[in-house]
Amino acid sequence: MKMKFMLLTALLLLPLAACREDQKPAVPPPLPAEPQKGAAQTPPPPGCRGCHTDIQLDDQHDIACTDCHVGNNETNDKELAHKGLTAKPAAIENMTAVCGRCHAKQIEGCAQSTHFTLKNEVNQLRSHFGLKPVNTLTDIPERSGPPQDKEQLVDDLLRRRCVRCHVQTSGDRYPLVQRGTGCAACHLRTTEGKLKSHAFFSIPSEQQCLSCHYGNRVGSDFAGLYEHDYGSDFRSPQTTTPPYLRPYGVETHDLAQDIHRQRGLSCLDCHSGAELSGKQAAVHCADCHAPPASGKVPPLKNVRAEDGQLILTARTSGKEHRVPKLQHPAHAQYSSKVDCQVCHAQWSFNDQGTHLLLSYSNETKPWRSLAVQGNAEVEAFLTEEEDEPAMSDTLTGEKKPGIWLQGYSLRRWEDMIIRQDKDGMIKVFRPLLDLRLSAADANEQVIADFDNIAGNGDGLLPYTPHTTGPAGLFYEQRFLHLLEKQQAASLPASQPK
Repeated sequence: MKMKFMLLTALLLLPLAACREDQKPAVPPPLPAEPQKGAAQTPPPPGCRGCHTDIQLDDQHDIACTDCHVGNNETNDKELAHKGLTAKPAAIENMTAVCGRCHAKQIEGCAQSTHFTLKNEVNQLRSHFGLKPVNTLTDIPERSGPPQDKEQLVDDLLRRRCVRCHVQTSGDRYPLVQRGTGCAACHLRTTEGKLKSHAFFSIPSEQQCLSCHYGNRVGSDFAGLYEHDYGSDFRSPQTTTPPYLRPYGVETHDLAQDIHRQRGLSCLDCHSGAELSGKQAAVHCADCHAPPASGKVPPLKNVRAEDGQLILTARTSGKEHRVPKLQHPAHAQYSSKVDCQVCHAQWSFNDQGTHLLLSYSNETKPWRSLAVQGNAEVEAFLTEEEDEPAMSDTLTGEKKPGIWLQGYSLRRWEDMIIRQDKDGMIKVFRPLLDLRLSAADANEQVIADFDNIAGNGDGLLPYTPHTTGPAGLFYEQRFLHLLEKQQAASLPASQPK
């Protein structure tokens, strides 16, 4: 019996041994021998493409590299080829001379647009603090040394903390906010600060827009993004080791996206290039959803009329959308008195009490829990990666002593602020200019009485939340009390109110 068992076991093991022998991994072929030092190598062919073999151009720009970059396209010698090279022809300092040769009208239009000059944003802040307006952000006065008066303090805030998103700068050091400058800011894709492709595109992707329109500003609301509080105890996930997963500098809540985005539309489906370059007024909701009886089509190239219905073709996907018409009687009843978003906004930015301190002190301990506040230079200083409090001028790139620290009294989105505007319309407001400015020297002593300085008024500005959705059953509760005040104020003095 024992012999039979042993014989059976041996027979069973034979195939397994054979399998192991058959399944032995093949010996990999030897690696090719590395070329010996000094051995002759085949030189690349002459011309830019001889070395830059991975460059891909779009059909409209399939031209010689030297047409934009200059240099020498007749040699394979790097030093000779790069002599006189323009590394960034689409950058702000080169775009007129290079891009303007073919796109002179576009360059001229963009250079004068408020999207380019940021004149409105800059002058809102200057006016709030009683300062004279400027024509463009580059006209903001530049000064050296600590500010000596309120104007110098406000201008330093603008140049070093506020105007971080403009075509003169390539953005902050966070992954999704780095971009090119000049024409490249909108028309060339970058990934973490590196050029992804030489193919220009006329319709920027949504991410291209969000590289500037992030951080609790119009644009990020369209994508449903709302920044977490700055305090380390109020951010999630509680990440303590890299990667920190903060593509926009601060972690974000994922709130309700605008219904247009949910349907597959992007920024450029409503905001045309003509609008952004200042050639055309912004399109209003009613231009598409309540078109005039004359059949006039809104000034958007991707919208057409067909059988009494407007058809919008999404510019990124090519999908066609039938634009729904306004049917609820409330639109006829209130449209001349109440802005659309008063009823249709799902949420809004409500960051109250923005406190900004210009500090020249090395003391970081009181601020360490607020190290993450959407600015890489501030974060580097407060986490002690940098020793000195210093911050770059976003217009010149020059790093100067003193760093702007920021915090909030309250960050909320649930309760929208609704009030009557100067034109009589009831609108959504946000505390965009609810600011308090302070400055302290290296010894943490207040500079020139700059202690909690406020501007004119309450800082509330009308705002159009890009968080459109259904109005809901109780939409009137948002504004009826304001209409009652309007009606009471319009009654004759002799009539009881």
